[in-house]
Amino acid sequence: MLSNYFTVKNAGIYQLIIQKSRFIGYVKRVETEEAAQSFIQEIKKKHHDANHNCSAYMVGENNQIQKANDDGEPSGTAGVPMLEVLKKQNLKDTVIVVTRYFGGVKLGAGGLIRAYGSTTSQAIAAAGVVERQLMQGLSIVVSYPLLGKLENVLRNSDYVLDSINYLEQVEFIVYVRDGEETNFREWITDLTSNQATFEAKGTAYVEIDV
Repeated sequence: MLSNYFTVKNAGIYQLIIQKSRFIGYVKRVETEEAAQSFIQEIKKKHHDANHNCSAYMVGENNQIQKANDDGEPSGTAGVPMLEVLKKQNLKDTVIVVTRYFGGVKLGAGGLIRAYGSTTSQAIAAAGVVERQLMQGLSIVVSYPLLGKLENVLRNSDYVLDSINYLEQVEFIVYVRDGEETNFREWITDLTSNQATFEAKGTAYVEIDV
């Protein structure tokens, strides 16, 4: 598994008018090529009356699946520029569809490349980008008198406080970056005067806004 990677946070939409042509960009996170194709078909059905529904996607841990489709635009002027934006921003598991309603003015190859690339970039910005970091989950159990102090320092730290469970004692579920577990345990042990017990939980991807 990758220690970290970038992808879109949410589905995003952006509309651009260039020389009377309307470009609408749709971006979404997907985990399989089937999901990417399904999203493309969904947008094509929604905009069945559009002149073009161009698309691009990158899927897989090593970007092993990369596809671009010009959907009737001159070769290399739509899908490829869209895919290049995904590559430049290093976005994995991401699909983009740009719908075009032709406004009667031809943009030329350069104009099309800029239009599709810009619409893709703006749709990604609308969706937001996150870094997914693979982190180690840890359970920290302390007595109730330490609750306030520990919660305060954790919330103001670079560690990810996932949840607090109020049981016979207080359990904090915290995610720590790979390689930082020993330093974290020593820090908590010092803060609690050696009154905390630890248990490793599973690893999980934690999303951090970029």
